[in-house]
Amino acid sequence: MRSKWLLVLALSGCFALGWSTHALTTQQHTPVSITRLYTGSDGETHVEQISDIKLNADPARGGLAVSDVIKVTGLQFARTSPGWVRNWHTGERHQYIVVLSGKGEIEVAGGRKIPLEPGSVILEEDSTGKGHISRTTGTEDRIALNIQLAER
Repeated sequence: MRSKWLLVLALSGCFALGWSTHALTTQQHTPVSITRLYTGSDGETHVEQISDIKLNADPARGGLAVSDVIKVTGLQFARTSPGWVRNWHTGERHQYIVVLSGKGEIEVAGGRKIPLEPGSVILEEDSTGKGHISRTTGTEDRIALNIQLAER
């Protein structure tokens, strides 16, 4: 009888160990999420979420997960104060905008507002049409990193 209990305990332990290993190896990684602004055929700025950025392990860098290299031409820091508003405008260039601190929002066609918080990544491609409104909200400056993309 005692050997049956030992067998049951051993099998249960193996099952628990196997399950926890399975849970660790199938852990979900947070996807890289980018909000893309683009001009539709109607001349209005529209928004889509891009969250399928491929990150591949780079064995030469200790298994760090990295995307393909994106060619850029420049980088600048930008600061806007609380209450800052830039009315309807198009993107001056194709660029990534990465919010480092503070809060804001972008308003597009139909009054839709996209919140900007630290860690938000915007791909600005609405260089024609009506454009969008940019605002700094909250009580602190919004600091962003603008990364100009090379021509494709």
